[in-house]
Amino acid sequence: MTKKPTPSTATVWARFRFSVIGSLLSAPLARGELKVAIQSLAEKIWTHPVSGRDVQYAATTIQRWYYKARNEEDDPVRVLRRAVRKDSGKVSVGCKLAEHLRAQHRDHPHWSYQLHYDNLASAVKADPSLLPLCSYSTIKRFMQTRGMVRKRRQPKGRPGEERAARRRENREIRSYESEYVGSLWHLDFHHGSLKVITGQGHWRRPIALGIVDDHSRLCCHLQWYLSETAEDLVHGFSQALQKRGLPRALLTDNGAAMVSDEFTEGLLSLGIVHEKTLPYSPHQNGKQERLWATMEGRLLEMLDGVEPALDFLNEATQAWAEIEYNRGVHRELSMSPVERFSKAPDVLRRSPSSQSIREAFRLQTTRVQRGSDGTISLSGVRFEIPARFRHFREVTVRYARWDLSRVDLIDPRNGTILAPIHPLDRTANADGRRSAIDPGPDEGPLASSPPDDGGPDKPLPPLLKRILDEYSASGAPPAYLPKKPPSGK
Repeated sequence: MTKKPTPSTATVWARFRFSVIGSLLSAPLARGELKVAIQSLAEKIWTHPVSGRDVQYAATTIQRWYYKARNEEDDPVRVLRRAVRKDSGKVSVGCKLAEHLRAQHRDHPHWSYQLHYDNLASAVKADPSLLPLCSYSTIKRFMQTRGMVRKRRQPKGRPGEERAARRRENREIRSYESEYVGSLWHLDFHHGSLKVITGQGHWRRPIALGIVDDHSRLCCHLQWYLSETAEDLVHGFSQALQKRGLPRALLTDNGAAMVSDEFTEGLLSLGIVHEKTLPYSPHQNGKQERLWATMEGRLLEMLDGVEPALDFLNEATQAWAEIEYNRGVHRELSMSPVERFSKAPDVLRRSPSSQSIREAFRLQTTRVQRGSDGTISLSGVRFEIPARFRHFREVTVRYARWDLSRVDLIDPRNGTILAPIHPLDRTANADGRRSAIDPGPDEGPLASSPPDDGGPDKPLPPLLKRILDEYSASGAPPAYLPKKPPSGK
C-alpha cells in the first residue's frame, strides 16, 4: 500500500483557514448577517492545526481570511496559505566574515561544517575586525546557500581513482533506464559476506555472479562460485542466455574476467554490444549494486548461522531470486520485475543451442606450424595439424583456455571451422606406422613422379646454359687447371 505524502505546514494552515470560513462562502449573507456569523465563529474554540492546542481567533482575523478567499475565484485555498517572509532564504553574515569563510572553504573544501565554524571562531578571537560571529546554524545555512558544501577527499596514489573523483565533481550523475526488455543487461561479481565449507573442509568466501535486465529489473541469473575467472563468468552468463534469450547490450566493469578474450569474442559472435563502466565508477552499474544490497539484507541475513555448503547456498539463492526478488513489487516500477518483463515490449533474441554458446565463448589466435612434425603449442600442450593443412605456415585456431578438449582450426577470413585438432599422442606415434600424405591437386600421384636424379640426356637449365654460352663466346680457355688422377687409378 502506497503511503500518502505528508502535506507541508503552509498547506495545513490553508486547509484549516478554509474550514473555518467555509460556511461563510457556502451561501451569500447580508452585511448585518455576515458580521453576526463572523462574531459567532470568533467565539468558537478551534484546534490549532500544528500544535493541537485549543485556540480562538479574533473576528477581524476571520474577516480577513473571508475576504481573501472570496476575492479569489480560481483557488481560494491557495490564497489562505501562510505568507512567505520577505527575508526567507536570506542569511545575514558580515562582509569580512563571509570573505574569510569563503577563503577558508576554498583552502579546505574537505572540512565539516562544525570544523569550519570552530576555525572561524578562533579567527574572530584573533582578529576582532571579523566580528560579529554568527551562530553555527547561521554559518551552516550561509555555506549551503552559497554552494560551499563538503567535498569528498580525493584518493591518493592511483591516477584512475583521482580522475574518477574529479569526474564525479565536474559531471552530473543521472538515473537512466533502457526503453525495452533485453535492450541492456547488467553483470557483475560480488564478494559475499557469508562463508561456506568446501568438500576439502576449508572455509571459503564465495563470489556471486548476477545478471539483471535494465528495463524490468529482472534477475536473469544468480549463482555463487569459489573464484572470479572467465570460466565462471561464461558458465553463469551462458545460463542467463538460455533462460531469458540474447540481449542487445551488456554493461560490465573492467574486471579481468569481463575483458578476457574468450568473453569478448563470445559477445561479438553472439551480436551483443559490450559496454564497460568507467574505472572506479560503480554508480554507473547502480541497478546491479541494488541487487547486492537486497540480497545481503534479506537472503544472507536469513542464512546467518546456517553454515551452508556451496550447493545449498546456490539452491537457496535460486529459490530466493525467482520467488521473492523477481515476484516482489518493485517500488519504482509499482509492479514485480517478472510482470514487467512479460508485459513490456522486448528486443530479446532466441538463445542458440548449448553447443553453439560453448563454441562462441572461445578466443581466436594464430600459431606458426612446425615444419618438422606439423604441430603447434597451446597453453603448453602440443596439438597436431592434419596433413592436408601442412602447407599452412600460420594457422588460426579457436579455443578456451580452460577447456582444451575442443580446439578447432578455422579460416581467418570468414571464421569457418576447417577441422578439429587434437593433442599430440606420442605413445600412439611410437609404433612407427605413418599415414600416406594425400597430394594436393597440383602435385599429381606420388608414384608417377619420382624425383629426377638427372642423367646424361637431361637438358641444362636455361640460366646455366646462357652463362656457359656467354663464357665460351669469349674464346678464353676455362680458368682452372684440371688435376690428373694418380697413376694406377
